[in-house]
Parts: sequence; C-alpha cells; structure tokens
Amino acid sequence: MNGVEVAGGQAGGAFLRSRTPGLLRLAVLAGLPGPLFRPWWRMHVNRPFPVADAFRRGQAVHLADPEEAMRRYPQLMAGLPFPFGSLYVPVRCGGEPVGVLTILRPATPGKPVGTAERRRLGTVAEELGTALTELASAGTEPRWDEEPLPVQLPAGNSPPVRIGRFDWDLASGAVGADAELCAILGTEPAEFPGTIDALAARLAPEDVYGLWALARQAAGSGGPVVRRMRLRGPDGRSHLLEVSGRRDGAAGPGAASHLTGFLVDLGIGPVVPEAADRLPRGIFSLDRFGRITYLNDLAEQLLGHARSELVGRVLWEVLPWFANPAYEDHYRSAMISDEPVHFLARRNPPPWLAISLYPGHEGLTAVLTPTEEPSYAPGSVSSPGLGLGSPADRSAALYRPVALAIALTEAVTARQVSAVVTEELLPAFGGRQLAIYLLKEGRLYLEWETGFPKGFLDGFDGVGLDARIPGVETLTSGRPIFFESMQHLGAAYPGIPMDADVGARAFLPLIASGQHVGSCILGFDQPRGFSPEDRTVLTALAGLIAQALQRAQRYDTEAALARGLQDVLLPHRLPVVDHVATAGRYLAGTQGMDVGGDWYDVIETGERVALVIGDVQGHGVAAAATMGQLRSAVRAFALSGHDPQEVMSGTNRLLIDLDPGQFASCCYIVLDPATGIAQAVRAGHPQPVLRHPDGTAEVLDLSGGIVLGVAPDAAYPVSELHLATGAMLALYTDGMVEQSGTDIDVGIERLRRILADFGPAPLTDTADHVIARARQAPDRPDDIALLLAGRWEETDDANSADGGADRTARTP
Repeated sequence: MNGVEVAGGQAGGAFLRSRTPGLLRLAVLAGLPGPLFRPWWRMHVNRPFPVADAFRRGQAVHLADPEEAMRRYPQLMAGLPFPFGSLYVPVRCGGEPVGVLTILRPATPGKPVGTAERRRLGTVAEELGTALTELASAGTEPRWDEEPLPVQLPAGNSPPVRIGRFDWDLASGAVGADAELCAILGTEPAEFPGTIDALAARLAPEDVYGLWALARQAAGSGGPVVRRMRLRGPDGRSHLLEVSGRRDGAAGPGAASHLTGFLVDLGIGPVVPEAADRLPRGIFSLDRFGRITYLNDLAEQLLGHARSELVGRVLWEVLPWFANPAYEDHYRSAMISDEPVHFLARRNPPPWLAISLYPGHEGLTAVLTPTEEPSYAPGSVSSPGLGLGSPADRSAALYRPVALAIALTEAVTARQVSAVVTEELLPAFGGRQLAIYLLKEGRLYLEWETGFPKGFLDGFDGVGLDARIPGVETLTSGRPIFFESMQHLGAAYPGIPMDADVGARAFLPLIASGQHVGSCILGFDQPRGFSPEDRTVLTALAGLIAQALQRAQRYDTEAALARGLQDVLLPHRLPVVDHVATAGRYLAGTQGMDVGGDWYDVIETGERVALVIGDVQGHGVAAAATMGQLRSAVRAFALSGHDPQEVMSGTNRLLIDLDPGQFASCCYIVLDPATGIAQAVRAGHPQPVLRHPDGTAEVLDLSGGIVLGVAPDAAYPVSELHLATGAMLALYTDGMVEQSGTDIDVGIERLRRILADFGPAPLTDTADHVIARARQAPDRPDDIALLLAGRWEETDDANSADGGADRTARTP
C-alpha cells in the first residue's frame, strides 16, 4: 500500500517466487478484485512481461503509457488493452531476487517516472525485502503458492463507514454501546453515560422525535425498523446516520421493551443519498473489490433486486448476468485506467441498459439508464449471461488470439509452443486439461499433456489415422468436434475410455498450410456450452497453434543437426599432459534452444600445449558449422608449428575467405609445461583470469586485435605471461560474464571473485563450482564455454587426474 501511495497509483500487488522453479505467483493484490485478474496470478520468469523482466534482470521497469507498453511489451497490452501506466520493482531477500513490487497508475504520456518517485518506490521495495529477510531468518520461506491476498487500499479524505451496536432498555432508558458506537459519538467506552438521553443529545434536534418513533414502531411490530438521522460528530460536522432497531426476541418476558440494533455512520454527506433517489437514473457504487456499497431507488428497480439483497455483495456474484466477459473487461478498464467507461448491456430479463462507470480512489460509481434495444452498438451485448455471443464479446475475445499469437511467435520448440498454449489458452476458456498430439509417419504421438490422470493417455499414443476416436477424426476431417458433456462424448463414441464422468471436451484439428500437423484436446471439468463465437475463436487459435508447431518441428530438426555437429566437433576428451591439468565445461543458455558457436580445445604441439577458446557469432547450424571450421583451422595451424600470431592471422584470413557472414572471437595461449612460460593472442575475446598459487586472482591485461572475419590484414600482438606451479588459468566465453543492462567488466570481476573465493581445489571441482554459480542466473541468453588449465608438480596426481572434457551441462 505504501508503494501505491508514493507512486500515485490506484492499485498494486506483489509477486513472490513459487516453489515451482521458474514461476512467480501474485501474493498480494491491493485495490482490485482478484477473480477478474486470475490470468495474471501466475507469471513464468522467462516470459516477455515486465514483471518477469524486472525479476530476471534485477532492474526496475517503468511504463509511462500504453504506447510505451505496447512498444516494449505487446503481450501485456494484448491482455490489458487499457490506457494505464505501471511500475515494476524487483524485491531482494539477502541479495537474492524473491519477487516484484507492481504498481498500476494513470498513464502519463511523454512524462517519464520522476527520480524522486523511483527512489521512494525503491525504498519501499527495500523495506519489503528487509521484512521478507526477517521472515526467512525466523524460518518462514518467502515463497507463495496460494491465491493472492486481497488488500483494501486506505480510504481517501472521506472518513470510513463505521457501524456500532447498541442494546436499549426502553423501560429504564439504559443503553449499552460497543466500542465502535462510542467512537462514533466521540467518547471513550468508560466515559459513555449509558443512557438514551446521552445519545439523543448528540442528534440534530429535529431528529430526536425520529428516535422515539423508531422505538415505538420496533417494539410494536417485532420486525426491523430503519430511520435516517443526523448526528453532530466529534469533528463538529453533521454526520448522516442510519439507525436500525428491532425487538429482542431472546430477551424473554418484557421483550417488547427491549431493543437491539445498529447505528451506521454514513459520513458527512447527509443529502447525497436523498438527492440520488430523486435522480431519473439508477445509481449504484462499488468498492475496489466489486462489492456493492450503495444503490438508489431506481437502481433497485432496474436491477430487479431489493437494496438489502445487493449491498455488501459482489456485483457479478449476486447478478450473474453481469459476469459476462465483456462486462468484466469494461470494469477492468475503468479500474486500471482510472477513466470513465460507457457501454450498452442487456440484463436478464430485459430491458437494455446504458451503463457508465466512473472510477475513483475508493471504487467506482455506476449510472444506469434504460434504453431501447439497439440494432447494433459498439460495446453492446446481444445475449445475457455467460458465454460469447455478441459484438462486445467478440471484441473482448479478440484479446485471446492476439495474446496467444504474440506468445507463439516467441516459442521455438514444440514443447515451448505447448507450454504457451497451456499458459494462455486454458485460463482464457476455463479449461483444466490439455493434450497435444503430433503426426509422425502416419501416427499421432503425444507431445504434451496436463491435467489428465497419470497414464490415461498412454493408450492413445501412437494411434493410426484409421482409428475411430475424436482426436483422429478431427484431424482427418479437418473439422473441430465439441462435446458439451461427457455423456455426449460417450454417446458419439461408445466404449471410448473416459477419464471423468462429468465435464466437456473440445477436439481441434491442427492444420497449417494444408498440411496435417496433429490434434489438440481441451478438457473442462464441468459441462459447458460452446457458442458459435467460442467455436470460431477456438478454431482460429488451433490454426495459430498448428503454424507454430509446424515451425517448431522445422526448428527442432535444425537444432538436432546443430547439436549433432557440436557434439562431434567439441572434444570428447582432453589430452593428458605432464605438469598440466585441464577441465572443460559447456552450459547452454536459457533463452531458446539454439546451439551456439562456442568452443574450446587443448592441442599438444610437441613439448608445448595450446589452450584455445572461441565464440562464433550467432546460433544454429551455421554457427556450429563455422565453429567446426575454425576449430579445424586452429588445430591445423598449431600442429604445423606456427607461432601464436600466425595461428590467429591465418585463421582470420580463412574465415574471411569462407565468407560465412559471421565473425568470431578467440583466445589462443601456448604454454610450456616445464617452465610455465606462455604466449597469448586475443581476437576480440574477454581477458583470461589468472589465479595465483596464494589464492589471489587477477584479470589479465593481454594485448589483442579485432574479432576474426572482419579485416584480412588485422594484427594480433603476442603477450607473454608466466603460469607458476599451483596457478590456474581460466578461459571463458562472453556468456559467462554478460548480463543485460550491466557492463561486461562487472561480470568479469564477479568471475574473478568466484575463482578467488573458492580457493585451491581440483580443477574438476572448480569448474563444477563456476558452472553451478552460472546456472543460478535466471536469465542466460547465451551459451557458456569454460576451459581451466592448472600447472602442477608431476607427482600431484590429485589435481592432474582429470583429463576428460565434461560437457554434460547442456540444459539450463
């Protein structure tokens, strides 16, 4: 709430890490109704959303207006296409990212967030992090896997509505009052006289009679009696009261002279409700959780329910026809953008209503006006209740394919496509189960499943196209098949195994450019109808999914080829050299599955040994192929006895002659194991790190030339260094030290500290430790290659025993 206040926002929330790796969950939501924002309760850290970016990169994200948000995060605006600004600040616990503080506020086009606001919001995030750190120290892990906790924002300048309880003995005039009623009267409970006269003395003189009239009516009727009166409050201003009393049926004999009731302090606007009742429009108000707090007489008539049935209830729960997705979008728009929204709606039963929503700090006011049935109007809804069946619904439904289409463009593998469908499609339609089958060699094989009983789908895996089951027939016929209940499914396909007795199913053909790709099954845990618009949208989405899967299959084929090339070209075992121990590691990046062009090598050249590491620009088959050519070139030049400068210059000219349209960085060091003297050349590659025998580490300052493949006459000067006995040299590619928004020197210094702090250990342990630390980074856009070389005494077998090139760390 402090964050909302300091940033001038109207709503906010806090995301925390889930116990599920790579997932954030909304832990707190302030100022907005949680159920209307269910699709945003979960956020994967690798998704292109500002919450994920702030967490992954450890940097605040500020979006001033919808134009900036659309430019930077189109998927966010596809789901929330409203004019609003937002701020996202990472929260750290003990230096480790644990969540993101999120603030929604009015759009400020062309006006960036001020420095003071950023600083104050950063302070709030730090305070939250400190509080979470204290919880962690006390044994409570700062993780969240439940529904978000709703938080009401503090009221603005107007005082809150307060309710006090009283007990009135009519015979004696004694009154018992609770603490809240005493607070309304401006007195301490111990100082309250306990008489009805004391209460009457605080009322406006003309309203005292109403108090006695209420007592007579309540005692005589036995039912509740409500009257409005005015009270002179402790602030000196006139407050409107709503006093309700009824005979106490549990008081036994003499009950007719004993009343219990409530006194409601409605605030300082005594004429507002009466004035609203005189207006020719229906008026009701909602708090920021969607609860009805007031409605006038005409609103009661138009909504078809008494005030007592509506006040205090959530709008779309007490009036189910208001739960239409289009209406929910209008409500979201008003609450997020803080701007009025106008639309036409049809209640059940009719008439049509023109509705205007006017948002404010504490909620919104709705104005209802009866209107004639329109032939068509933007924002109108032609059928009441749930489902898609209207121009407005179609407009709202467009967000679904747009959001899914944007997400699918970023998915490159079949599993990533399936994950996007799970995250985007299921929540949009309220589904609980999903299965995706891909067609391979005339049979359908299960690619992805979620929500089905374990093992249930095994019997359908690998079925031929002649099988009479809906998952096959939807593909062979090219038509989607919908079953509004499991009974309908069983009737259409007698004997088909079913995982549930209750629910609904949709079978969608996955066809792209006329080619059969597979089929998609959506499962629902309750029977449901599929309107024409539902069917149209789902069929369109199936086409998008099919295109994405077709693209992913091509990518998977290319990626498999690239991985095969890389596996062949990288050394499977490093040579064992006297006095020198080596260890190599490779770690794939977390963004996409493209194989990079990173490589390392150890080459015996007579009495010396060459240490090589390089990185070809780009990813995929082309990068892997170029990497193989360069590795072969360096080996050929090294084994031919060329000095380091000639090795680098010759490799550079060869890359230019090959003209692959790529460049590469490289570091080549020739070491004499007996003396420790080494000669090094660099071509645009990061500086090596040298750890001395005493455990200190330094970043070397070796001369270097430009990257390979740019200038045929580029010079590559040679630097000389000494590797003492017990020292270790670390060569690495830029994926190890690069981080978005951070200077590369910061990453190199971090690596230097890691090597220095780990201390003396076998090279295999050191390499594993460095890679483990790199794996902790939530965002690694590039692959990492690491080559360690240490010089030891010949008898130090413990440190020279590792001759293998362990490249098992290929997964993120």
